[in-house]
Amino acid sequence: MRFMKCHKCYDIIPTSSKLVVFDTTLQVKKAFFALVANGVRADADHHDFINILTRYYKSPMHIDAVYSLIKNKIHRLPVIDPVSGNALYILTHKRILKFLQLFVCEMPMPAFMKQTLEELGVGTYSNIAYIHPDTPLITALSVFTHRRVSALPVVDHNGKVVDIYSKFDVINLAAEKTYNNLDVTVTQALRHRSQYFEGVMKCNKLETLETIVDRIVKAEVHRLVVVDEEARIIGIVSLSDILQALVLTPAGT
Repeated sequence: MRFMKCHKCYDIIPTSSKLVVFDTTLQVKKAFFALVANGVRADADHHDFINILTRYYKSPMHIDAVYSLIKNKIHRLPVIDPVSGNALYILTHKRILKFLQLFVCEMPMPAFMKQTLEELGVGTYSNIAYIHPDTPLITALSVFTHRRVSALPVVDHNGKVVDIYSKFDVINLAAEKTYNNLDVTVTQALRHRSQYFEGVMKCNKLETLETIVDRIVKAEVHRLVVVDEEARIIGIVSLSDILQALVLTPAGT
């Protein structure tokens, strides 16, 4: 906690980074192409900050940013220069967790890091949003919208996790120019992945929080699918869940 309160949002901004800013007058199709061309997952839209994102000046503390991300159930928090009003960086759960990981050797290891997910109750284990390999893509997009999740595990009819479809995969619709055919199945859509896919990152409830944090940071993913001994889905552990456990729960927030 002391570490979090001693660092500001500005400290987390990398020395070199990329920020793409779009205007609301830009066509959605062109915006998708721009995202693909720049290799980014989201852009900063000046006119959409109020409705979509919560913005932060570079002076607030690191812990305030974590609290804002989790409380508002958002994945991106613009860091704004207080003088010019320009967006400097988009703060994410992943960047915050990676920042913590960089300095973990300088901090005493909390006892709860040696506890398991089951003991800590970290993650979501009921009403899990998922899809099947033969789910139409338009249905998957609808689930994204209504459930406010960033990824959907692809589960076969035996309950086993076989893949995962994330919002980033949707950007490939623009790259492949397949956005006019949303009746294809998720399996067909995933064949258009532009990047190498190493497989679904998984974990089990008996692994420690320390192990989970290390795995999710090294893999640079946004969530782990919790499975049982037969690889059947039983839950999801997201970056938000981990930050809640690491920062807000110990703080009594």
